[in-house]
Amino acid sequence: MTCIKTREAGCVRLFATHMQERAHLMYSNILVPISFDSDRDSAGALEIAKAILADGGQITLIHVMEQIPSYALSYIPQSQLIESRRAIEAELDEMAASVSAGKAVVIKGHSSRSILDYADRVGTDCIVIASHRPGMQDIFLGSTAAQVVRHAKCAVHVIR
Repeated sequence: MTCIKTREAGCVRLFATHMQERAHLMYSNILVPISFDSDRDSAGALEIAKAILADGGQITLIHVMEQIPSYALSYIPQSQLIESRRAIEAELDEMAASVSAGKAVVIKGHSSRSILDYADRVGTDCIVIASHRPGMQDIFLGSTAAQVVRHAKCAVHVIR
């Protein structure tokens, strides 16, 4: 900032170059997977997404509702499934409203695969995902964030 205030030609040119480089680091179509688990920092992921969003860009908040095995479905009232989805949609809509260019999407499927498929389908250029501290179960199965990092075709920022 000192260079800008003194208007030294070299410093202004350096600042302009820095801003052009920074513009290339900004993303225009950011996907933020939201998990309502207490050990995920979804709010932190959303803040990072806002910070790296290019002017005129869009942030999509996505929640994946895992498929319930058919043998378990018969024990869960349909009304409870519908109410659960409505509650999730309402919470996501509220979060998306806090972003000037935000939208909310709820889909069904396997978390990591559905996130990756959706990102490919809509041309996401960055995924910002919250992760938990990995445990033994993640060594064998892999966390959603680990799967997204491993297989994404775009940039991925992981928040812990």
